[in-house]
Amino acid sequence: MAEEEGLLLASSPNRSSLSSSLLSEISNASTKPFVLAFIVGSCGAFAFGCTGVWLLDLGRLLQGISIGISAYLGPVYITEIAPRNLRGAVSSLAQLFAGVGISVFYVLGTVVAWRDLAILGSIPSLMVLPLLFFIPESPRWLAKVGREWEVKAVLLSLRGATSDVSDEAAEILEYTEHVKQQQDVDDGGFFKLFQRKYAFSLTIGVVLIALPQLGGLNGYSFYTDSIFTSTGVSSHFGFISTSVVQMFGGILGTVLVDVSGRRTLLLVSQAGMFLGCLATAISFFLKENHCWETGTPVLALTSVMVYFASYGSGMGTIPWIIASEIYPVDVKGAAGTMCNLVSSISSWLVAYSFSFLLQWSSTGTFLMFATVTGLGFVFIAKLVPETKGKSLEEIQSLFTDPPEDSTIF
Repeated sequence: MAEEEGLLLASSPNRSSLSSSLLSEISNASTKPFVLAFIVGSCGAFAFGCTGVWLLDLGRLLQGISIGISAYLGPVYITEIAPRNLRGAVSSLAQLFAGVGISVFYVLGTVVAWRDLAILGSIPSLMVLPLLFFIPESPRWLAKVGREWEVKAVLLSLRGATSDVSDEAAEILEYTEHVKQQQDVDDGGFFKLFQRKYAFSLTIGVVLIALPQLGGLNGYSFYTDSIFTSTGVSSHFGFISTSVVQMFGGILGTVLVDVSGRRTLLLVSQAGMFLGCLATAISFFLKENHCWETGTPVLALTSVMVYFASYGSGMGTIPWIIASEIYPVDVKGAAGTMCNLVSSISSWLVAYSFSFLLQWSSTGTFLMFATVTGLGFVFIAKLVPETKGKSLEEIQSLFTDPPEDSTIF
């Protein structure tokens, strides 16, 4: 059953083909009510499509589009409205709520049929949808589309009526004007993203987004039941345990992201995922060779818990935070397209191939994931800069036009 559900999810329409192409358009339009409207429709179609395959496919298509858009657009909006000293925590908190929701549905999935879960999934969307019409537009989006007179008013509504936002408003307007002048000189549309000055930020974004997927996330997520069953662990107990540790890992990451910084948490998270993959590989090796049979289930459960706890504490949230911080306003849409495309392709690749890899060699499969996560640790240690405490304008100017004495590189 788990394999069939995993293949169903893996073979559903690729979300990137539509959602990525929409991001560039959305970046030039009001984003308040857009994403959740998709989610409401997708959950409804998915829930009530249980009597027909084509309706089920339609639900998966709409759900994929909505997730593809919101995965990038949500962090972008949050980072653009949050103060610099709280930007990481606020962004992580939003991702934490998503993780909590997933964990809750993991637990519910042990006692509730998937059709009922789909119906339950539409309720939060319906509750939140009306609230989207009351949230303010991003001040940076307002500056980009020429509504400069509204920037300060929105900042006052976000920071408090008695706050001094003059410097922040001036920095936003000055940098946006600088970007517009550059755009007039070398505007290349979508392909402007591939100019040399964006090479470093593009590399950082797409690699960080792809790392969790290529490190086995969908394999663990879709086939958790198979992993536990193969190593002698109760699947119900395993689902509940991993959901709880992932939630607490997310809480820990939210608390620490603006204290320890993004880069440190990424390194800790990636190291934990590496250890989780390695321990899972060892547990399968012991099981296949009939060694330490009494301890193998404990090792397997622990390895999966370590993997999900580590993912929740850093790699589940911070790559999207960094991707939303490092790109200037003129290429945010194109960058979002690339990030979603890379995420979707790498996600589909692992989800589709995982069952075949397990048939080939369970131990070898998780050793491959351990190798990817290990290389990811090296990449983060060598190349990923720290963005904590900097304004978005400072981060973006350092990436696209770094001074010679800049320490970000």
